[in-house]
Formats: sequence, C-alpha cells, structure tokens
Amino acid sequence: MTRHGKNCTAGAVYTYHEKRKDTAASGYGTQNVRLSKDAVKDFDCCCLSLQPCKDPVVTPDGYLYEKEAILEYILHQKKEIARQMKAYEKQKNEKKAEMAELSKAAKESQVKSFLDKELSIVSKPLNPFDRQSGDSQPGPSSGEKAKQLPSFWIPSLTPEAKTKAIPKPDKCVYCPMSRNPLKLKDLIPVHFTPVDPSVDRVGLINRQDRYVCAVTRDMLGNSVPCAVLRPSGSVVTLECVEKLIKKDMVDPMNGEKLTDKDIIVLQRGGTGFAGSGVELEAKKSRPVMQA
Repeated sequence: MTRHGKNCTAGAVYTYHEKRKDTAASGYGTQNVRLSKDAVKDFDCCCLSLQPCKDPVVTPDGYLYEKEAILEYILHQKKEIARQMKAYEKQKNEKKAEMAELSKAAKESQVKSFLDKELSIVSKPLNPFDRQSGDSQPGPSSGEKAKQLPSFWIPSLTPEAKTKAIPKPDKCVYCPMSRNPLKLKDLIPVHFTPVDPSVDRVGLINRQDRYVCAVTRDMLGNSVPCAVLRPSGSVVTLECVEKLIKKDMVDPMNGEKLTDKDIIVLQRGGTGFAGSGVELEAKKSRPVMQA
C-alpha cells in the first residue's frame, strides 16, 4: 500500500496525481480544468467587452451588450457583408464573361470544322479497293495515339489550383452570442437601479454589489435570476415578475401594459458552483500516446 502523498516517489504504484503531472509536462493527452468564479462574466457585463456596461442594451434573447460595442460590431459585419457581396458580384461577372468566351469559341470551332469538311469533299468517286501509299491504315490514328498519355504522373495530368467559388453571402447580421438575426431596432436600453445613487460610476464598479431590483430592492447578482421590462428598461428579479408583475401585467415604473414578449429574461453567468447550471469546465484536446 503506497502513501497518499503528492510528492511520494518511492511507491510502486503509478498514482493519479503522478499521471496528471506527467501528462501536463509531456504535452500529450486531454486536460480538464474547472474554472472558478473569476472566469465567469458578471450579469451586468457586456458579452463582447466583458466589462461593466456604461450604456447597456439587451437583445430579445436576453444578452447584454455595451451600446458602443454592439453598434461597432453591427457596422463591422455590414462592411464585411458589403465586401463579400462585391467579391461575389465580381466572380459572377467573370463567370459570365468566361461562359460567353466558351460559347464563342465553340461556335468558331463548329464553323471551322464545317469548312474543313467542305474543303475535303472531292467530285470524283473513290474506289474503296484502290489503296494508295499515303492512305492511313485502319485503326486508331496518330492523333488519337497522341491523345493517349502513357502515364498518369506527367505534368499535364496534375491537378490545377483552381480558385474557390465564393458562395452568395448572407445579408443578415447575427447576434454574436445567440446567432439569431439582429437588427438595430431590436436593441432595448437597460436601466439598472444602483444600490447607492450618490456613488459615481468608478466607485460603483469597484463594489461587489452594485445594483438592486427596481421594485423590491433585492440585491442583484449572478445567483439571482433577473428580467428586463421592455417599456421602461428596468431590471427586476424573476421572483418579482412571478409574484407581482404577472398578476396585472403592468410595468410598475411607467404604468404601461405588458405582454409576455415584453419580459426579457437576462442571460447571466455562473456562480462558481456546480448547481448554477453553467458548464465551468475547460477542456483542451491534445494528441494521445497509445501503447
């Protein structure tokens, strides 16, 4: 029985810790690492910049973005779509011109073959039994023999590097998180209720507990499910939505009527605990040495 120590080197058994240490040092084998709370995005951080939002907006799917970051992303995607569309139109015009040249060459070859046949016609009848020295023997002609290449590795038979066909680009901009279509009018402004309104933004960011529910004043965090009310942009807890707001379906901040689509569940990060339902394990696949 070997000692249960991490630095035990006198044991006759290859322990699990030694195997993991050797795997990490060798560069082979898949490694799994469980992430901590520090590696999880906070509920009020942008999904692109991963920083606390100054002017937050939310998509209909509940993903929070900094307004400047998501507008820059949409503008970049539209420029990329325009560039791809320009390349696609260029390829389309080149293919059209190539097809026109091929059809023109085919017509010219037909005309040439027709003229050659016309010139080869003789007026006097030929005797099929009269063979002259210049006549060709029956069988494949020399031209056909020249077309039959003796081997497959000659340069004329090697594959050519053809340009890859560009597919027609999709003109729709997609959300970087949900991959659903995203438009500028779909972005909804979000108004968080700070714990202390007198604290400036810099001091608010440095605090762990920054925002509270707009109705019940409960503390908000990754462990508390939240929702955004579309008419006012206020952030409330889902418990408040279920117990108070869904009874009358009225926005408590401005009194407007609500529908089910007006209550947007905010996508939040994990808490570091396995019970949060977030996959907090990072996996790196590497080559495996097998005996």
